[in-house]
Amino acid sequence: MLLNKKISVFTFLKQIRFDISAILIYAVVVGIADQYGFLSKIDIPIGVSAIIGTALSLLLAFRTAQAYERWWEARIIWGTIVNDSRTLIRQIKQFLPQSDTKIVEEFAYRQIIWCHVLGETLRKLAYSKKVYDYVKEHKLSKNNIPNTIINQHSEALSKLDIGDLKQVQIDNTLSRLCDAMGKCERIKNTVFPKSYSLLVHFLIYVFATLLPFGLDDKYVILEIFLTALIPIIFIAIERTAIILQDPFENVTTDIPMTNLAITIEINIKELIGDKDLPIQEKPKSFYVM
Repeated sequence: MLLNKKISVFTFLKQIRFDISAILIYAVVVGIADQYGFLSKIDIPIGVSAIIGTALSLLLAFRTAQAYERWWEARIIWGTIVNDSRTLIRQIKQFLPQSDTKIVEEFAYRQIIWCHVLGETLRKLAYSKKVYDYVKEHKLSKNNIPNTIINQHSEALSKLDIGDLKQVQIDNTLSRLCDAMGKCERIKNTVFPKSYSLLVHFLIYVFATLLPFGLDDKYVILEIFLTALIPIIFIAIERTAIILQDPFENVTTDIPMTNLAITIEINIKELIGDKDLPIQEKPKSFYVM
């Protein structure tokens, strides 16, 4: 996730460098040819470019809004995971006798692993050591490990002698965690329509192609500047939407799942009195993961 105080403009520009280069080259070549060469006789009314630009603006506005909505939904889901993880351990600790500390610890460490493995699975990363050791020790199926761990919670819950009402309350918390996992999987596996992306990108280049022939030919530098600047702004908006639409792709704009998993681990270990807390390092760059 990007941090407000440190945002690398160069990192963003690097992602659209090929589009910027193509538009700049086109702007210079067409600007000079339109001023001094054979293209000077071509005159396309600026109204044509204005119509395309207006349509493009509407499409980009919708695209950006939908992309941010996906990102924000993912952030809300992980906020729910943080809260429900704390609630789960608090319920287990409160409902069980103080002598059953081992069962509380099993639930706690299992939930910590679940948070880490969910983030790593969504990003399709190799498992960290703590996750790998847990998977190996418990011989878990590799098809859907987060779901298997939730099932371990349920099986352990069914063996607790705490009364039906308390079991229902804990089961509701587990259901919310399972629901959050499913929502993350839905966002991860639902691809933004490629046809929409192609249409927007195509219209940007159509707009860039027509724009110089509707501008005033008196000042070639101004014509080149506007021919390059306006399409690049559109490209930048489009790229921003593309980056935001997939919040689990192990990039700088990701939901900070690793950071949140460490926060959950710290909170849970403090609840059970474990002093071996992980170190949550301060951000050294313009983003946290």
